[in-house]
Amino acid sequence: MTLTSPLGSPVGPMPQRASGMDAAPLRRGAAPGPYAALDLGTNNCRLLIARPTADGFRVIDAFSRIVRLGEGLSQTGRLSETAIARTIAALAVCRDKMRLHGVARARLIATEACRSAENGEQFLAEVRERLGIQLEIVDRETEAHLAAAGCGALADRAAQSIVLFDIGGGSSEIVWLSCEKGPGEAAWSDATAQRIEAWESLRLGVVTLAEKFGGHEVSDEIFAAMVQFVADQLAPFAVRMAGQTRCAHFHLLGTSGTVTTIAGVHLNLPRYDRRQVDGLWLTSGEVDATIGRLRAMTYAQRSANPCIGHERADLVLAGCAILEAIRQSFPAERIRIADRGLREGILTQLMSADRVGPRGARVDA
Repeated sequence: MTLTSPLGSPVGPMPQRASGMDAAPLRRGAAPGPYAALDLGTNNCRLLIARPTADGFRVIDAFSRIVRLGEGLSQTGRLSETAIARTIAALAVCRDKMRLHGVARARLIATEACRSAENGEQFLAEVRERLGIQLEIVDRETEAHLAAAGCGALADRAAQSIVLFDIGGGSSEIVWLSCEKGPGEAAWSDATAQRIEAWESLRLGVVTLAEKFGGHEVSDEIFAAMVQFVADQLAPFAVRMAGQTRCAHFHLLGTSGTVTTIAGVHLNLPRYDRRQVDGLWLTSGEVDATIGRLRAMTYAQRSANPCIGHERADLVLAGCAILEAIRQSFPAERIRIADRGLREGILTQLMSADRVGPRGARVDA
C-alpha cells in the first residue's frame, strides 16, 4: 500500500499491519526522511510529521482538527455528506503538509467511523480519488496495539502491570499491559518489554454516547445512566481480568481528549498546554474533584472553558462517564495522562521497521 501525491508520485510504502511489518530497512548511508502518521477517528483528524533522533523522534509539523466524521452515524449507519466534506477539507491540509515536508514513509489510518459505516469504503475511495491518498481502515486489535506502542513509555517503571485506555469518538480501547522485567527495572521505556496480556474494544465513544444520552444538559440521573451503560459493556472484560496480579504501583494510563481535558481543567490552565499535561499524574481524589467541577458546569460554561471549547462542550461529560466506568472496573489510586497515542505508536513502529531511532539506529549493509 502506498501513499500517493495528487500527481500520483509515490511517497512511500505503508505496512498493512501494526505488527509484522515487512518494510525494507534503509540502505547504509541513507538519511531517514520525514515520517508521517495520520489518525482519522470518529471525532478528530490528527497528523504528526517527524524525523528520527537518537532518543526517539522530533516532531517537525503537526495538525489536529475536530471533524466529527461519525456525527449521526449511530442513528443512520452512514457517514453524512456534511461530515465527509469537513473531513476531506482537513485531509487536504494533511496532504499538503506531507508534500511540503517531502514525507518519505507514512501510515494513514482510519478507525471506528470508517469501520462501522455502510459507506466507509466508498468514503475512502472518494478520498483516494480527490486527494490521491490511501487511508487504511485498521481493526480494533491493531488500534489497541498502536495505543500501547504510543503510550507505554509513560507507565511507572516500578509497576508490574497497568491498565491503558484510549477513549475515542466511536470506540474505546482498554488494554492490560504487563512488564516482562521485574519491578524497579526500566523496562517500560522499551516497547519490546511491554506485553499485552488482554485487550477489549468497546463499540462506544464520546460521540456515540453523547448522541444516545445527550451532551448539552446532563442531569445526575443521565450521567449515572451513562456510567452504568458503559460499565455493563465493560463488565465481561473486567471479570476476565479480575485474577490478574496488581502490585502496589498499579495504575491507569489514559490517552484521549477526555483525560487531557480533565488534566487541563485540573491545572486551571488559561489555555491548553501539552507540555504541562503529557505525563501528568493525578490522584483518584483529584480526578473525582475535576469531574465534579465539570458536571457542575453549564453547557455555556464548558464552552467558555479554554481547555474544552464549544467543539467539545457537548462531549466531555460523555467522556467522563466512560472514564468513571473504567475507574470503577479497575480501581487505582493514580492515573497518568498521556497527550500521545496512535500517531506516536505508528511513528515508533515505522521507524523500528526501518531500524532508525533509539533502538535501531544501525542500518543494514
